[in-house]
Amino acid sequence: MLRFSKGARLVSLFLACVIYSGQSTAKETYKIAWTIYAGTMPLGYAQDHGILKKWGDKYGINLEAVQLNDYMEAQTQFSAGQFAGTVAITLDALTIPASSGIDTSVVIPLSTSVGSDGIIIRGKGKTVADLKGKSINLVELSGSHYMLVRALETAGLSEKDVKVVNTSDSDIGAIFSDKSAQVVATWKPQLSEILKQYPDTSLVFDSSNIRGEIVDGLIVKTATLKKEPNLGKAIAGAWFETVAMLSPTHANHKQFIEYMAEQLNTTDADLKSQLSTIEFFTPTTGVEYITSAAFKTKMQQISEFAFSHGLLGESAPSAEYIGIQAGDGAVIGNSKNVNLRFPQEWLKGVAQ
Repeated sequence: MLRFSKGARLVSLFLACVIYSGQSTAKETYKIAWTIYAGTMPLGYAQDHGILKKWGDKYGINLEAVQLNDYMEAQTQFSAGQFAGTVAITLDALTIPASSGIDTSVVIPLSTSVGSDGIIIRGKGKTVADLKGKSINLVELSGSHYMLVRALETAGLSEKDVKVVNTSDSDIGAIFSDKSAQVVATWKPQLSEILKQYPDTSLVFDSSNIRGEIVDGLIVKTATLKKEPNLGKAIAGAWFETVAMLSPTHANHKQFIEYMAEQLNTTDADLKSQLSTIEFFTPTTGVEYITSAAFKTKMQQISEFAFSHGLLGESAPSAEYIGIQAGDGAVIGNSKNVNLRFPQEWLKGVAQ
């Protein structure tokens, strides 16, 4: 039998206490998935410059942003529980996690596209009416597809009047090299590159025509936020601290712009062009957006698109199948099946 001296026992007791103490104070780690785009670059900067860590430390958690190469993969991994949160447009938040039965909350709306997405047709002086009978290359069932439907409505047209050609986002930038390609619907930087490379084209519609409908939000499972509400506080604090650097008067503005241009592999001028078509929410405008009557109308339109394209699940009987809770508590759709929420809590916490 092994025997321990009194000193050895004291050392063992001390070590056990240290180990127990370390285990009891271990911080939970929450990882946010994101993909590169001018509108999401504040997350990358916050990760690389210690801002996420600072806000995580403030609330007793580990907070990290992990860059993925594929946007849809980020949504899939989030829904599978591989990440605590991700950046998604509201359409995808509804049709991927929420329609799969995952109660999802938009912790904060990040930005709305006001020209970052657009529809280009060959030839000068064209209008939306000229889309009739054309084949349109786009990422099917994406924000671009939704934008196309909204554009067609303005000319009294529908999808029956065009042919949608599903095209990956990695290929769409070079699509006009094939002269048979007639129309593309895409987003920046591909949108800018196509317009620059093929001047004999017309931008017939862009997301500034549907302001507030193609919106990025940072989404987290509602159950996760109930378990750790400080996660929402840390996310909101870090995001808005970083976005404030977009102001030319901010002390870190130059460093922030240089970081974004380098990460996006673009020039300062092109970055300026990309940022000019992204409207970032402030805590105040975010609250105004999610509590407005217009927001409810827009989410109804998004639900109708999702239902008509079979994106709410096989069992969905109507566009109202999934309830969407607005910032004022009102529910768009089924109040007994609320799976997408836009709470004010973390926006108001930052604003105050």
